[in-house]
Amino acid sequence: MPGLQDLIMLGSFAGGVGLFLLGMKLMTDGLKVAAGHALRHILSQWTKTPLRGFLSGILITSLVQSSSAVTVAVIGFVNAGLLSLLQTVYVIYGTNIGTTMTSWLVALVGFKIDVQALALPLIGLGMVVRLISGGSRRGALAEAIAGFGLFFLGIGILKDTFTDAGSSLSLTGYSADGAGMLLFTGAGFLLTFLMQSSSAAMAVTLTAAAGGVIPFTAAAATVIGANVGTTSTAALAVLGATPNAQRTAAAHVMFNLLTGFIALLLLAPLLELVELVQQYLGLDDAVATRLALFHTLFNVLGVAMLWVVTPRMVRWLERRMRSAEEDLGRPVYLDNNVVRTPALALNAMVLELGRMGDLASKMLRDAISTERHVGSQLHKERTAIERLANAVNEFSLTLQRSNLPGDITDHLPLALRVSRYYIEVANVSVAMAKVQEDLPYIEDRVMEEKLGQFRSECVALLELADPQGERFSAEAAQQGLEKLEQDYQQLKAQLLHAGSQERIRLQQMVTELDLYRNVRRAMEQAVKGASHLRTLMELAKNYPLTEEASGPGSS
Repeated sequence: MPGLQDLIMLGSFAGGVGLFLLGMKLMTDGLKVAAGHALRHILSQWTKTPLRGFLSGILITSLVQSSSAVTVAVIGFVNAGLLSLLQTVYVIYGTNIGTTMTSWLVALVGFKIDVQALALPLIGLGMVVRLISGGSRRGALAEAIAGFGLFFLGIGILKDTFTDAGSSLSLTGYSADGAGMLLFTGAGFLLTFLMQSSSAAMAVTLTAAAGGVIPFTAAAATVIGANVGTTSTAALAVLGATPNAQRTAAAHVMFNLLTGFIALLLLAPLLELVELVQQYLGLDDAVATRLALFHTLFNVLGVAMLWVVTPRMVRWLERRMRSAEEDLGRPVYLDNNVVRTPALALNAMVLELGRMGDLASKMLRDAISTERHVGSQLHKERTAIERLANAVNEFSLTLQRSNLPGDITDHLPLALRVSRYYIEVANVSVAMAKVQEDLPYIEDRVMEEKLGQFRSECVALLELADPQGERFSAEAAQQGLEKLEQDYQQLKAQLLHAGSQERIRLQQMVTELDLYRNVRRAMEQAVKGASHLRTLMELAKNYPLTEEASGPGSS
């Protein structure tokens, strides 16, 4: 049974950790709000080069005092397409350096001053200004100041707790061998995972080492574990997320795992390096200062090891964790190796456009004959079409730079028009599905039957207008489109008549009109795309295979 003194010590420890975590939360949240759009601007504009991304990661993490918050933010940015995966990885490298600032705050401020003399005035001042300023940015900054005070108050309680415990609680005997080092590394990881804050784990480790509860070498192993444990936040944040977000988290985990492994492997030499750097910089010999320096050094070592190979690592990650739409949107036929042979290049582009056309027609068919639950699939397929369109456009630019024969060059704009038609079909199909998800069924059977007949006519025309089909005829497709236009105008008049007679509700009539206007628009784009694609197919079919391009692509 633990004695009263043990319970008091446990309560002090819990309270110290709680104050520290509360202070960190107030600091992080307050600084993020106070900074306004500045942090987003830094992430989106200051990360154009690897070095700038790295420095931005250090700066932002040092400001908001949370590598987890910055990592989650950059995951959101890479998800939104504002950052590339490569840019994001360099930012993450910076966050690992920036997060060591907490260790330095604990070591150089928390152990050097009268904590209560600093903490209590900061808490009082911060909360007074917060109450006066309300929810403004100044109020958020005041909240961060109060959090700063709680941060140091928590450090003071932890320091006092471990100082009192040092004489009665010692874990020195567990660190004599490699198994002991692994035990302390696991403890650091567990602390970070449970508290979801590597900063809190670092504070506990530094104060425990300073209080004599754990020896310096074991504390260094715990620091390594805490550093690896910070990846748990990123890993949890991307559960069920997009592939880019998962790749970002994977890069974070890979960096921290490799850095931690190297740090454990080279623990003795690194600790000797810490002493040399400490003496060179004239830092004091306190345990907390040496641990803060160790924390920074092995993270810098990790960045130095991975900096040059990062582009290769990113390319490796981009080949993994692929989503269905990414696989669907990956070009199958486009290859710069065929650029020197115009017939092969043209045929490759036509085949890729054919894939786009098949997918766009499928989307439109699904949207027209929907059972009201195809929205999520259509979103994925639209993403795939957009990726294919970008690939076709880039391939077309490569062809233009290759001094192709004039008859092919003249037809390249037609290929771009086809891709735009199919993108428009995809966009309209997604919009149609969204409208139909909440659209109530029409109770008027006659009107419902006429709408069904129009949808069936659209599906039949899509089958007729398949440019790769044997029955395809540009003239027949155009005639079918003209008949569809006449039927649409008739359907529109019938909907207006049904609404005026209150056979259907006015709001539903307006929604149905908008929906079938989109159907007509998408059908027009699909038929135009099919007709132009058939023209390109005929050109590719009859183009001589022996002729070669004479430009840069032929060298």
